Amino acid sequence: MIRVGLLGCGNVAEVIAGDDNGINITALFDSVHSHAEHLSEITNAPAYEKFEDFLAQDFDIVVEAASVAAVYEHAEDVLKSGKDIVILSVGALADSGFKNRLISIAADKKRRIRIPSGAIMGLDNLKIGQISGISKLLLRTTKNPRSLRIETDEKTLVFSGRADECIKQFPKNINVAVALELATGHNAEVELWADPDIKRNMHEIFVEGDFGDFYLKIENNPCPQNPATSYLAALSVITLLRNLENPMVIGT
Repeated sequence: MIRVGLLGCGNVAEVIAGDDNGINITALFDSVHSHAEHLSEITNAPAYEKFEDFLAQDFDIVVEAASVAAVYEHAEDVLKSGKDIVILSVGALADSGFKNRLISIAADKKRRIRIPSGAIMGLDNLKIGQISGISKLLLRTTKNPRSLRIETDEKTLVFSGRADECIKQFPKNINVAVALELATGHNAEVELWADPDIKRNMHEIFVEGDFGDFYLKIENNPCPQNPATSYLAALSVITLLRNLENPMVIGT
């Protein structure tokens, strides 16, 4: 069984480490050490105060479930240490220089950077955009104003533009757009809406290309432990990990 080190021990990590998931968690690290200690009580995996001590442990893959800042700070060291990494805070890869540096290190060390589907579905088929023309790639995300930390009494368009521009204003709400860009190899247009009448985050993906048209709508239930966290995002990581050693690969 693949041995996993969790970088970030908040709500997503707690779902990943659930008893019924069959994930072998062997090491824990969080910049807030009490979070790692709490998860240690649940998993019996040791919690480390220093990242260097965490990374020195004998496991196969790091699952980042922390933040864009954590990816910037630790992803290079993970790859250089000879470990694969799963990046959930994929917004960090909107920085093309940083992304290319990670890819170069991974290639040199013969390691893998794995991007889960996160809060959406359909990334596997969207990879056809790498070989087939795409004329439209639009992500329309609608959230309750509270999750965007704004106030409005009616449905309001709060951003419209490119993903790399959106991340400057809403860094915690761009992971899906960056995942779409990485999958397709095309720039994504983003509409970010605030709607006080919705309780679940909603993502709508519109794609047009040589292959035809594609529309996908996802309404995410929140994590049971934390309404601010997507349950689907946590489940996507669990699915990725459980299929790493599967001899049959499904999807593109």
